[in-house]
Amino acid sequence: MEMETIYQNSTDFILLGLITNPEFPGLIFAVVFSIFVVAVTANLIMIMLIRVDSSLHTPMYFLLSQLSIMDTVYICITVPKMLQDLLSTEKTISFLGCALQIFLYLTLIGGEFFLLGLMAYDRFVAVCNPLRYPIIMSQRVCLLMVLGSWAGGSLDGFMLTPVTMSFPYCGSREINHFFCEIPAVLKLSCTDTSLYETLMYACCVLMLLIPISFILVSYTRILITVYHMSSAEGRRKAFTTCSSHIIVVSIFYGAAFYTNALPHSYHTPEKDKVVSAFYTILTPMLNPLIYSLRNRDVAAALRKVLRKHAFSQRLQVGHMPGKS
Repeated sequence: MEMETIYQNSTDFILLGLITNPEFPGLIFAVVFSIFVVAVTANLIMIMLIRVDSSLHTPMYFLLSQLSIMDTVYICITVPKMLQDLLSTEKTISFLGCALQIFLYLTLIGGEFFLLGLMAYDRFVAVCNPLRYPIIMSQRVCLLMVLGSWAGGSLDGFMLTPVTMSFPYCGSREINHFFCEIPAVLKLSCTDTSLYETLMYACCVLMLLIPISFILVSYTRILITVYHMSSAEGRRKAFTTCSSHIIVVSIFYGAAFYTNALPHSYHTPEKDKVVSAFYTILTPMLNPLIYSLRNRDVAAALRKVLRKHAFSQRLQVGHMPGKS
């Protein structure tokens, strides 16, 4: 009782975690830690391959490298704290720490919304206007796309974070989540937040509709172009180029649609945590795996790097002085 009073008088919040009072926290830790390591490693490998292999120095792979950067930062916002809480009895997060987590989370998820939409436009230009592709998707345009994605995401963070953290939180400090997601935090407010939640809902729907419109228009034009292609090889190449992006978009936007677009009556704390875990933990791991397994260029670049590394290792062994 005394500890509960201390927490209520504190500015810190308590994160109850993905599963409240789990029976086997060590097992959950091992699973989440394994996913985290695979996700970070896979994204860093993707970034490295795109940087070192000249055949991947194209607009599509430049945008893909930015997606990997976002995914790496994205998973590092929530999972390390979640892992720490699984091993600790004190699951607190400071007021500023919570605000920073919200801001970074909104910036990254908003940035990915816009980037995936712009990646669809890149595929549209590549398939429908291949001769003009190098001119339309110039280095300057690609940089503007990336900067626009980061700016759009950070605008969402700058708009929503100060308002969320300005509400008085004078009751329980226990957030029924594994990170500071806005709906879970707002449940602790001792004032009416319904108007703000409605405006936030409208803002999130708008942020979903803009990139989804890009994606739908782009892929409609792509399907029409592919349908009129006489070459079976051309159709296969177009499908291969776009299939990975379609899978990633479906996974990411499916989870985002549930979180940001469905009315509150469809939400429960348990469902929200599962969906949040899906797109904050699993999606950053799946994205680079989908692109690497389904993309011949990435797979070839990886084999080339591995062969080069194996060759340099053999050279080092061959030049080692013999034992006397």
